[in-house]
This record gives sequence, structure tokens and C-alpha cells, in this order.
Amino acid sequence: MPRKLWTVTTGYHRGPITRLVSPSDLGQWIKPFVFLDAGVLPASAGPLFGIHPHSGIATLTAVLSGRVAYEDTTGKQGEVQTGGLEWMRAGGGVWHDGHVVGNTPVEFFQLWVTLPPDQENGVPESQNIAPEKVPAVGPARVLLGHYQGATSPIRGPAGITYLHVRLKAGEQWRFQPNPSETVAWMALHRGTASVPESLAAGDLAIFEASNHPIDVVAHDDVSFVLGAAVKHPYPLVMGKYSVHTNARALAEGEAEIARIGRQLRAAGRLP
Repeated sequence: MPRKLWTVTTGYHRGPITRLVSPSDLGQWIKPFVFLDAGVLPASAGPLFGIHPHSGIATLTAVLSGRVAYEDTTGKQGEVQTGGLEWMRAGGGVWHDGHVVGNTPVEFFQLWVTLPPDQENGVPESQNIAPEKVPAVGPARVLLGHYQGATSPIRGPAGITYLHVRLKAGEQWRFQPNPSETVAWMALHRGTASVPESLAAGDLAIFEASNHPIDVVAHDDVSFVLGAAVKHPYPLVMGKYSVHTNARALAEGEAEIARIGRQLRAAGRLP
């Protein structure tokens, strides 16, 4: 029995970036997925957002075209190539920054997921995954988690699957979620498709909670990301830059962010 849609949104725009999900709205329904941004960043030597902090969550940046440079307070820095991934598990607190490299605009999705209690105040970790290291099953690249025997090299929380799928016009594709992954959504990057309801580039479709498959038919060449997960069973306790499972964990994360911020200020990185 095919999966039914619950809702479709196009999010809201902030310059070249569209925020499709935030924890104060749809993130409450599709947690552990709590933020999702999409956009096209122009070629520029300037920072994307300026150095800023997070705690309690992890960020996965999928670069679909162009190149992005990044650095963070774990000491890691580098470039994410077209088709590559950058994973930042903020854990107990981290600051990071980035900018577009070269003359090609950057098309991207940036996803934030909540961390379970045993990880939300843990040691931060950064991973830069080269395009050739991202496994694929047919038209689906496995960005996070595991799917049909393929496992992402990202050391993410259990119970989350995140795919990037490309289909040619007229192709059909069925996604069968892993057991217990009853949360599911997809966001179209390019093209139009039906699920069986019609979706167009820029749409985020959230499906009803179940373990039923999702059937996608491409009307023309399409590119989309799809997430599925076991429902995050904890409340979303939010700070300005953080999402945790309880107030104590949030306070710890914010204290660590402030501590690192004082170090950055002393080093001249912050005003």
C-alpha cells in the first residue's frame, strides 16, 4: 500500500536560502529531522553566515554543485566538493564557518538532526566525505544511515536514513523504509514528480507516519533528497543555536558555546 501525503510546503526564503523545516514548526512532526535548508549560493569570497555555534544537534551539508570551504572549532577545515558531504556533530558545543570556493554557485541541502541523550553533550566531530566515498544503490546515494545493504561512512545516530536520488524522465522508483523508520519526507531539488500527488522543484512533502513504501514517478529529470527515521521520542528543548532533549542538557551546551566564544573573542575571531 503506497504511502499517503500529510502535507506539502515550500518553506520561506531568506535571500538565496529557503528554510523548509525548523524545530518550531514541521520539525516537531518529523523529528529527528529538525532543520532543512536548500538554496543556491552565489560565488563569493565572503562567509556564508559568519562563524556561529551549535550544540545538541548534527549538521549534514550535501553539496550538489560547486565547492564549499569550511572550518570549525574541532580544528578541522577543508573543502567539500560537488557530490561531497560535510558532517558536523555539534554535541556539547562547537562553532563553525564556511564560504563558497571558486566561480561556480553552490547548490546544496543542509540538514540538522537531533542527537540522542548519550550524544547530545558529547565530543564534537567533523567528517568530510569525498564524492566517491558516498555509496549508491541504483539511483539513490546513501548520505546518512544504511539502505539496501549500503552504509554511509558518516558516524551518525542510529535509526536515520537520508538519500539523494536522481531519476530520468519516465523512471519509477520505490523506497521501502527500514523497519521502525515511520517518519518520512522528500524535498525536490529539480524537476517534477508524482507520489502519486504532483510535486515540483522547491516542494517539501511530508508523508503520514507508517512503514509503507513511497512510490515516485519522474515526469522529467528529477533530483531530490529523502529522509526516513525512527521517531525521536524526546521533546525539542531549544536555545538560540541549540536543540536538546531537556533543559539541563541545553544549559550545559549553551555554557560550552559561551566558553568557546570567549576563546574566539580573545583570538580576535569575534567582536
